[in-house]
Amino acid sequence: MQSRTIKTWAWLHKWSSLVCTVFMLLLCLTGLPLIFHHEIGHLLGTEVETPKMAPGTPHASLDKVLEVARAQHPDRVVQFASKDADDDNLWFITLTPTPEPTEDFRSVAIDARTAQVLAQPRFDEGFMYVMFKLHVDLFAGLPGKLFLGFMGLLLLVAIVSGVVLYAPFMRKLDFGTVRRDRRTRLKWLDLHNLLGIVTLVWLFVVGATGMINTWADLVIKYWQYDQLSALMVPYQGQPTVPVAERGSVQRSMEVAQAQAPQTKLSFIAFPGTAFSSPHHTTFFLKGNEPFTSKLLQPVLVDAKTTEMTAAPQLPWYLTALLVSQPLHFGDYGGMPMQILWALLDIATIIVLGSGLYLWLRKGNTVPERKAESATEADGATPALATLKKSLETSP
Repeated sequence: MQSRTIKTWAWLHKWSSLVCTVFMLLLCLTGLPLIFHHEIGHLLGTEVETPKMAPGTPHASLDKVLEVARAQHPDRVVQFASKDADDDNLWFITLTPTPEPTEDFRSVAIDARTAQVLAQPRFDEGFMYVMFKLHVDLFAGLPGKLFLGFMGLLLLVAIVSGVVLYAPFMRKLDFGTVRRDRRTRLKWLDLHNLLGIVTLVWLFVVGATGMINTWADLVIKYWQYDQLSALMVPYQGQPTVPVAERGSVQRSMEVAQAQAPQTKLSFIAFPGTAFSSPHHTTFFLKGNEPFTSKLLQPVLVDAKTTEMTAAPQLPWYLTALLVSQPLHFGDYGGMPMQILWALLDIATIIVLGSGLYLWLRKGNTVPERKAESATEADGATPALATLKKSLETSP
């Protein structure tokens, strides 16, 4: 590789990683507890659990469940209803002032068998909420998400440029070499390169899926424009269906589930909300296998008549978004996958931290290099010497 080419790649690696490193460190540190959010919730006692009853105890009507939830917050409307991922006997009902997207929401946990309120957990406060918001949008909403998405793009550039530089840099060293007998900065450089190349694939996948997740709001809006607008033609000029005019949600759910009997309910979006239309109650069904449980099948049911309107397949871009979310947090393989994700996350923190250390210490290298220059440059081509110099002044 020519010196000029190496300089270009080294410049890309230096500045792409420099700009994004602090934010990537923040995302790695906040992402670590999020990997174990269920387990942490159980330890903190914030997870809602249903009382034990005889197996097969019948469920109450969903209409009754919604009535109980509305009674807790009569000034709000129901936006979403969902079953707990691990407990089919537990409903979570989300209520907001209007159907529009908002951070002002209340959640009511209701026993699906007795329709009794079990708790009203607050998901907008506490340690895990702070970690989540810092990780997702820096408390800045959509601009924060898009900013983090741009940082994710810079991370991908840093990874690719790092891979390009790794091969010529290691040409005279065995893979995984850490020169422990050399000065501290050189040892950290070797460790930085070693952990960087080991975590390469994982970091690329997590970085790419994280970047895709930052586009979620825009992707959903495009889906509404691309897929739902055609279904809304018969309803043009009509307002959002008032609650008093809506048919039975229990009946609507049975109609939706009849369309895909081998699936189970993921969540329900009510009329006028971001995941539905002003005239439909939309049921999102999911598969029963680890992979298919991440893929959703929407079924739109007329909110007044409770008749099915459509069950369109999700477009590729929404499917990619849904698949990327659990892959980002390692949700596919249970606890072993979570532990693996955590270990790789810690290795990445070391890579990023060592990168910062190398950059901050770059001004202290000149006197030391004089003593070692003869040894380090021994046998090196001009291109390799350029690469070493570039890497030692890069994070």
